[in-house]
Amino acid sequence: MKGKVLSINISEKKGTPKTKINPGVLIEDFGFEGDAHAGKWHRQVSLLAKESIDKSKGLPTDGLCHGVFAENITTEGIELFTIPVGTCLKVGECIIEISQIGKECHDGCAIKKLVGQCVMPREGIFAKVIKGGKVYEGDDIEIL
Repeated sequence: MKGKVLSINISEKKGTPKTKINPGVLIEDFGFEGDAHAGKWHRQVSLLAKESIDKSKGLPTDGLCHGVFAENITTEGIELFTIPVGTCLKVGECIIEISQIGKECHDGCAIKKLVGQCVMPREGIFAKVIKGGKVYEGDDIEIL
């Protein structure tokens, strides 16, 4: 299974939609440079597939851009939530390790208020950065 990076997204504040950047700089054992979720913990990077976002069509999410579910990397062509925790992915020149699948949405989440229903708790994944570097739109994503 192979995928592609559609967009790289960061935000200065947690719980808000992210802004698109290109490239993004992943820092080993930290996350994306400039992102509010970066730090020494298990959810340094979040990923969500375009295919998961597309499942939200019909809800008030039609026409939303990448990063609206607060994902750092929007992907295409890879079913992220089926990849087991502990699996490593090569994203461009970087390596990340899946640390969590899904999450519990917190009360007062700006994204949930914006879109009504969030796919991130069911189909988003989180990872730790094993090898840092630059990530570009269009980079391949490979399961190692």
